[in-house]
Amino acid sequence: MRDVAIVGAGMLRFGRYPEKGIKDLVKEAVNSALEDAGIDKNIIEAAYVGSAVPGLMTGQEQIKAQVTLSAMGIESIPMYNVENACASSSSALNLAWTAVGAGIHDCALVVGFEKLYDADKLKSFMALGTAVDIEIAIKMLEDFQKKQGEDESILSADSGKSKSIFMDMYAYYTRKYMDRYGLTQDHFARLSVKGHKNGALNPNAMYRKEITIEDVLNSGDVAFPLTRMMCSPVCDGSAAVIICSKEMAEKMSQPPVWVAASVVGSGRISDDISDTLTRRLAPRAFEAAGIGPEEVDVVEVHDATTPSEIISLIELGLVPGEDAPEWIDNNELDINGRLASNPSGGLTTKGHPIGATGLAQIHEIVHQLRGTAGKRQADRPMVGMTHNGGGILGVDAAAMALHILKR
Repeated sequence: MRDVAIVGAGMLRFGRYPEKGIKDLVKEAVNSALEDAGIDKNIIEAAYVGSAVPGLMTGQEQIKAQVTLSAMGIESIPMYNVENACASSSSALNLAWTAVGAGIHDCALVVGFEKLYDADKLKSFMALGTAVDIEIAIKMLEDFQKKQGEDESILSADSGKSKSIFMDMYAYYTRKYMDRYGLTQDHFARLSVKGHKNGALNPNAMYRKEITIEDVLNSGDVAFPLTRMMCSPVCDGSAAVIICSKEMAEKMSQPPVWVAASVVGSGRISDDISDTLTRRLAPRAFEAAGIGPEEVDVVEVHDATTPSEIISLIELGLVPGEDAPEWIDNNELDINGRLASNPSGGLTTKGHPIGATGLAQIHEIVHQLRGTAGKRQADRPMVGMTHNGGGILGVDAAAMALHILKR
């Protein structure tokens, strides 16, 4: 494999844009990435576009890449439509990295977008709820619950109606980690405060206001221990990166950020909540990058709910589980702490337009490694990592992409 560099990164601030269509979303992110790279769109040899539910939300299916990119004058080149739940755009990056690394292309565009917000919240929640095996999901959860010997249902009566079914499932997994490692709702509230503090410094975040622990705990119950401020909001967004070969990167004005590892994995039907896709995939990523977890300086993890941040850090091997409460209490995950975790604010603050989420994580790490993250800049990071999961298969993530980047 050839060395592959990211030479341009751009995104549209995540939010709710009823006036914008998918062409608008993609155009803004792509133009931002092209401007960042200092190149013309004619240099791009192939495009990989990730999205999850535009068909359900807008009616546009099958040729989403061609429709959105041709509208801005990018035509004729090979285009690939990538759908992999919340991991759609990070999976698209993996495919583009493979092609450039193999010498098939020298320069590729990767895009992630989602038009997820709708005035009818049920429409959004139903779209999100399709990221499961719809034939067996409920029975799988019922059988799993029986094996655990628990009487209380994992899913509440309003799942998929006034909230996503994933919130109930996340809450269940979170309670298991609370029992195992001594984590409390207060610890999660502290993480939420950290996320909003970081988000207030991020011009691309949906929410840009600092909050207090009391704000988090009093924001409304979703499913214990989750409160509303611990759950990622439904929104629209887009992000894009431009990658190229080492030879081409040397000709660019922007300093390259190297893709040291790009791994994608899929879940399996299992009722063992201790054997997760994150735990299985992380060693592959570190081996591919030739580093250990202790060498990661800054990380963006998939915190669709606030507790997922610390759970993912534990499962990636970045934080010892038994020390997790102490890391939170001692602010070790702050921007200037031992490990800068979610300096962008994370999904619960920045927003989670599912198809765009993975590349937005990459966007943040690229700027952190360049030293151009502004007021949220970590202290001279050399190695960054992203963790982007999507969907549920059995009781585990259905899809996941991990990336390790170096400067």
